[in-house]
Amino acid sequence: MPRKLGKGLGAIFGEDVDVVSLIDDIQKNATSDNTSEIPLDRIRINPYQPRTHFDESAIDELAQSIKQHGVFTPILVREGVGNDYELIAGERRFRAAKKAGLTTIPAIIRNFNDAEMMEIAILENIQRENLSAIEEANGYAKLMEHLGYTQEQVAQRVGKSREYVTNLLRLLKLDPTVQQWVMDNQISNSTARALLGLKDTSQQVPLAKEIMANGLSTRAVEAKVKALNSPKSKKETEVDPYLEDLSRQIESKLQTKVVVSKKRMIIEYSDTDDLNRILDQLGLTE
Repeated sequence: MPRKLGKGLGAIFGEDVDVVSLIDDIQKNATSDNTSEIPLDRIRINPYQPRTHFDESAIDELAQSIKQHGVFTPILVREGVGNDYELIAGERRFRAAKKAGLTTIPAIIRNFNDAEMMEIAILENIQRENLSAIEEANGYAKLMEHLGYTQEQVAQRVGKSREYVTNLLRLLKLDPTVQQWVMDNQISNSTARALLGLKDTSQQVPLAKEIMANGLSTRAVEAKVKALNSPKSKKETEVDPYLEDLSRQIESKLQTKVVVSKKRMIIEYSDTDDLNRILDQLGLTE
């Protein structure tokens, strides 16, 4: 069972704390007295960062700005093991500063514990950044797992409805491959939710591939899910072993696909020449 981290920022700043405002206030009040130049190679990424994908073109633009003007807003870190630091907020500035060729970056050091660090990382990204639905859902799941939040509490903390949080968390039940396609914007959130209706989860990936290949709408996916979930009738699934064996014997004789069922026999042919060949085999040509 995972270890609970305990109470988060609410224990210090109150349950209605606005994480974005808190971080902005800390950075806005930065002075030479509370800001330090820290070597970039001594900073470790926040392990609780919910974002897994960064827009490299946006990072490049920020890097060019930093080359010309420097880093205006300090990042937020805490002291780590040894002489290292752990990043709390400002990962895009951190990445852009490295691309710009800087060796140090201005930083404010705050002694937040693991629970507070996690909550800041998750809530700031959710409230400020454009996370993918999967990244956001993973953030909610971490708050519930490590801080013991209920879905209702998560909804209150992020300013969303309980239904919104519930629907987002359901996306984590998707096959990991499908989750990645959702993160890559190859499958929409609504379409992904429709896939959750499949009784056989092994059908998620094949249907997802069909969605991407044919551009299926959510309504079309819902119809396909319904069809896949509908069991075939006993009459459709029953196979007469005698007729099945007879089909194989005739196929061998005629060298073509043959299906023999009750009151019907289907013999396939590819073209006129193939039809004449089969008729000759049956003794029906002069």
